[in-house]
Amino acid sequence: MLITRASEYAILSLIVLSKSKDPKDSETLSRELTISKSFLAKILQSLAKADILNSYKGVNGGFVLKKEPHEINMLEVMSSVEGKAPAVFECSPSIHDCPSNQAEICSIWPFLNKLQGKIDLFLAELTLADILND
Repeated sequence: MLITRASEYAILSLIVLSKSKDPKDSETLSRELTISKSFLAKILQSLAKADILNSYKGVNGGFVLKKEPHEINMLEVMSSVEGKAPAVFECSPSIHDCPSNQAEICSIWPFLNKLQGKIDLFLAELTLADILND
């Protein structure tokens, strides 16, 4: 599945953080977005590890965008929280890594692979700024 809850919550968090001048902690964000604090904390840590967010500790700590919204693309956001590139289908981009070991006789693999490439390109070009401006 392309957009999981983790990806959805990551994007929602980035939208909120982009509109805040001060750091927001995971508890504040979880209340604002009505998301489980523990689940959101994992998502925010993944975004920080991917250099999308800065994380500050302490009383006034929390998370802030590390990059400008036009520098944050949805492919990197989704890949960081999912732990892998988002995929619409179980098909592998390589015919040799087919999960069913049937790629050589699969008549739709070329189509699905081409579709995934177009989706990847779209997500790589879609930035947080684009989402904020819609």
